Amino acid sequence: MIGTLLNIGTVLLGGTLGLLFGSRLPDRLRKTVIAGLGLFTLAYGLYNFLKTQNPLIVLGSLLIGALLGEWWKIEDGLQNIGKWLEARFIGKQAASPKNDLSSLTPPSKNFVRGFLTASLVFCVGPVTILGSIQDGLKGDYSLLAIKSVLDGFAALAFASTLGVGVLFSVIVILFFQGGISLLAAQLSTVVTPAMMSEMTAVGGVLLLGIAISSLLEIKPIRVGNFLPSLAVAPLIIAILTFIGVK
Repeated sequence: MIGTLLNIGTVLLGGTLGLLFGSRLPDRLRKTVIAGLGLFTLAYGLYNFLKTQNPLIVLGSLLIGALLGEWWKIEDGLQNIGKWLEARFIGKQAASPKNDLSSLTPPSKNFVRGFLTASLVFCVGPVTILGSIQDGLKGDYSLLAIKSVLDGFAALAFASTLGVGVLFSVIVILFFQGGISLLAAQLSTVVTPAMMSEMTAVGGVLLLGIAISSLLEIKPIRVGNFLPSLAVAPLIIAILTFIGVK
């Protein structure tokens, strides 16, 4: 859990610096920085996707994951968590009961967008999974330390534009990343290199979605509803291996 706690600390530090000094930066500069992060996330997502050994597995994982995500309304749940956190700690209640960012007032929309974007960027990716497993199984948090530095700078940039909602992403980091570390011993005996490759590829596609939707604002995508795809990918590998196809 040391790596997770370090990650939380850097996000809080970077986000706080972004809140304190981000407003002093020209709006044009802040937008350019976010665009730069968007382009990097786009490129990093594509880099991870290219690690797949079978693109059809990635496609199947995304389709099944999307069906499950829409059924479970994961994106709506994440938005509701963001709005509850805002109402509870910031005191700004969302004006509309609809689970749609376009229906929120500007402050609420910014808070939820910051919370969702930061949570997904910080928690979706192979570094999160691999680093958490190493931390929990061997006590080696070097990979998460590198991730923590990157997340700290990203939090600074996000918070300067998206606001205080970015800081609350540490709750998701604690439960998701910390949970993987606590279950590392069990995961290490189950997750094979082939499973990790396809999870990495699926995570890359999700990062592409985050870049297109939240950072570059090209097209709205409910990326949160694709999160089950990360679990579907290794299940497909396990099934194919069991029946002797892979």
